[in-house]
Amino acid sequence: MARSRDARPGAARRRLTGAVRPPMLSADMDTRWYGPGRSRRALLALALLALALAGCAGNKEEEYVERPVGELYNEALDQLNAGDPRKAAQAFEEVDRQHPYSEWATRGQLMSAFAYYQANDYDAAIDAARRFIDLHPGHQDVAYAYYLIGISDYEQISDVGRDQKMTEDALNAFEELIRRFPDSKYARDAELKVQLARDHLAGKEMAIGRYYLVRGKYVAAINRFRNVVDNYQTTTHVPEALHRLTEAYLALGVTDEARRNAAVLGYNFPGSRWYEDSYALINGGPEP
Repeated sequence: MARSRDARPGAARRRLTGAVRPPMLSADMDTRWYGPGRSRRALLALALLALALAGCAGNKEEEYVERPVGELYNEALDQLNAGDPRKAAQAFEEVDRQHPYSEWATRGQLMSAFAYYQANDYDAAIDAARRFIDLHPGHQDVAYAYYLIGISDYEQISDVGRDQKMTEDALNAFEELIRRFPDSKYARDAELKVQLARDHLAGKEMAIGRYYLVRGKYVAAINRFRNVVDNYQTTTHVPEALHRLTEAYLALGVTDEARRNAAVLGYNFPGSRWYEDSYALINGGPEP
């Protein structure tokens, strides 16, 4: 996002104090003489007043200074360019806090999401991007906010042996981006990442299916492999899934279903090694 120092408004500097100052005592109260019966109470009152004044002085907060919006925004950009994205994110949030109704506040909200992403603080990046979408649903950069959410989830995807919630979240964010903004400049990359995320989810299903298959739990294995064939048809795992279905059905003695899956495999992936393996299983030897 481009910097523009010409956009700084000429806001005056305004100082606020964090603690209320005590009132000044009048001269006659300072010098009034109390009789012998009231002197102890007077001393006690003066002592309490002194403690109150000391407490006010000790608790005085640092002065708050409202700064020009352009100055705040450009300072945040400088911190981002200097390689301190976390500090920059907080500085962009300060733009929004001090000038919530300015154009620069809107930019700062999205830039804070980007800065948190740069700092690898993905949760904060997602929260900031979602807040931007909620506040400005019709803004021209909403597509980018969706992309930031998707890429923040995508970069947290773990191997297929672990929970795939991040994969599902990334898939949902990218699909929402494609659905709402099919012509945006982020849609093409989102489509590629959707395919990769779906391939990853299919890989998870295959790993679970193999686990059941080698342990003789054929029905559970068939359910996993069937899910891959039915719901992840464009992934790289479909040929193996069809072969594993052939293998599982043969183990159950359901020969007709095994032959059907082998035929589908041979028709769609005739050059696949998985078809060769399935052919050997069905016919008792390698394909001639």
